[in-house]
Amino acid sequence: MKQNKQNRSRGGFFKIIKKDKHTQARLGVLSTPHGKIETPSYVIVATRAEIKCLKPSDIKKTKTQVVIANTYHLWNEALNSKLETLNKSKTQNSKTKTFLLKKLGTKLPTMTDSGGFQVFSLGFGKENKIGKILNAHPVDNRLAKSIIHRRKNIRISQRGVHFLLDGKKRFLGPKLSMQIQKKLGADIVFAFDECTSPLDSFDYNKKALERTHKWAQESLKYKVKSEKLSGKRQFLFGIVQGGRYKSLRIKSSKYIASLPFDGIGIGGSFGKDEMVKTIKWVIPHLPKEKPRHLLGIGKIEDIFNAVEQGIDLFDCVIPTREARHGRIYTKNGHFDISKFRNISIPLEKECKCPVCKAGITRRKLYELFKGSDKEKQKAQRHATIHNIWFFNNLLEEIRKSIKNNKFEQFKNKFLKQFRPQP
Repeated sequence: MKQNKQNRSRGGFFKIIKKDKHTQARLGVLSTPHGKIETPSYVIVATRAEIKCLKPSDIKKTKTQVVIANTYHLWNEALNSKLETLNKSKTQNSKTKTFLLKKLGTKLPTMTDSGGFQVFSLGFGKENKIGKILNAHPVDNRLAKSIIHRRKNIRISQRGVHFLLDGKKRFLGPKLSMQIQKKLGADIVFAFDECTSPLDSFDYNKKALERTHKWAQESLKYKVKSEKLSGKRQFLFGIVQGGRYKSLRIKSSKYIASLPFDGIGIGGSFGKDEMVKTIKWVIPHLPKEKPRHLLGIGKIEDIFNAVEQGIDLFDCVIPTREARHGRIYTKNGHFDISKFRNISIPLEKECKCPVCKAGITRRKLYELFKGSDKEKQKAQRHATIHNIWFFNNLLEEIRKSIKNNKFEQFKNKFLKQFRPQP
């Protein structure tokens, strides 16, 4: 597929403002129909087009620039919705009220994944109780071969994926994924792919990669066709896969880079401490002028390492999920709120998030978490606001450090003081 006038017409989507002199870190701006995104940026997870525990009015108070919703989990709701997301004219009206913006209750840029991660999480991940990051020591090939086909909740074919959950059958492929994402109306969408397990063998990953590349072509075809019919413009990212295998990652990088995607996602699974190595395999083969999104990654150290290698965007549930369980993030590390039932000190000294500015102390937050259901909901809201603000503010500081050619100094200083507290 040639990189023709379709690419030229989208030249203003991503602009690189500055590159760090000492690393691959870069400062950029993504221009979407519903606002600009300054990069590097943390993409906040809004699985069902809502950030759990937050009111719509809370979202922008947390410095959130962009959210990502889940195509699989919004599947039925989107297709059954009567909300019209397409413009009658051939131009994008920034005031169009999309399905996602209606549910979010506020206007800001949005993304949707393709549903490809659920191929892993609801199949292999759920069955074998592992995540996309393999924290244990590598297993031998015999063990990997014995469990790679234990995906009883799904069946994968060349056309797509058959899910069987709660006694219900459903099929998701590139065409339907693009249709759902079009109906959701996100500014940025992803091609349908297969996310493999960190325990999958080279042979399995090779076959899965062939499917992912085939689905990438089909996702482009269906998406371009819908644009011609509707005039609705969405920016499509292709996804690099290949698991833990260098040759497959390089092959996928070159192939996805050769297609006229608006941006590139780096997906799939990694072994423990393999993320940076994998990014280094991939980045040299990606077009410099296109944004790069690292899917499902968001720990503090990983953020710095990814930005250092030239990653522009990443999403993760860490800020929100951990907040709901009482883990609070600060510049000196994170802590469990249960340790502070008798200590009336701020969540973080000199923090300017709405919660800290309102004077909520660690003791007060602990009491709310241990109180009634209503009080616990209030505690989870406070914790979520604080954590999201913390991560977004960290990225703001990272952007400033790149602008001032001080990224390395900022990284070293921050990581030296960031130590999880007992």
